[in-house]
Amino acid sequence: MRVALADEAATTALGRAIAPLLRLGDAVLLDGPLGMGKSTLARGLIRALASEEVDVPSPTFTIVQFYETAPPVAHFDLYRLERPSEAAEIGLDEALDAGAVVIEWPERLGEEPEAWLGPDRLTIRLEEDGAGRLATVSGAGRWEEALKEIHVRS
Repeated sequence: MRVALADEAATTALGRAIAPLLRLGDAVLLDGPLGMGKSTLARGLIRALASEEVDVPSPTFTIVQFYETAPPVAHFDLYRLERPSEAAEIGLDEALDAGAVVIEWPERLGEEPEAWLGPDRLTIRLEEDGAGRLATVSGAGRWEEALKEIHVRS
C-alpha cells in the first residue's frame, strides 16, 4: 500500500489512522532517512490513543518513551544502538509483552528484525516524493489484513 503524504498534517493523519487498529504485541516499524517524518507519524499515532495535549517528544536521547494508552505504547528510537543485542537491554521484549511498540530506525535490530519482534508487524517506509513524502506500508501477521482498514484523512 502506498500513501502520498503532502505535508506534516497528512503524516500525522496516517499515524492517527493506524492508532485504532493497534493491539497488544504489535510492532509498528518506521523506516526512512533523517527528516522524513518518522517522529511526526509516531506522534500522530500516540496522540490518537492518548490525547492531543500529551507531550510526545522524539525519544532520540532517552531511546524509549512509555505511554499509558490502550494498548500501552512504547516509542523507541534505535538510532543510537550500536548492536542489535542492546534491544534487550533497553526493554524491547518487555514492552512487546506489555503493549505495542513503535520503533524508529528498526534496521538497528539487524538483518532479521522479526527475531526481536512478534509476528504482527506493520512496516512504514517514508521517502521523499517531490515536495511531500511517500509512505510505503506493508504488514506481516494480522497486519496483512488490517492494512485494508487504514483510511487516511488529512
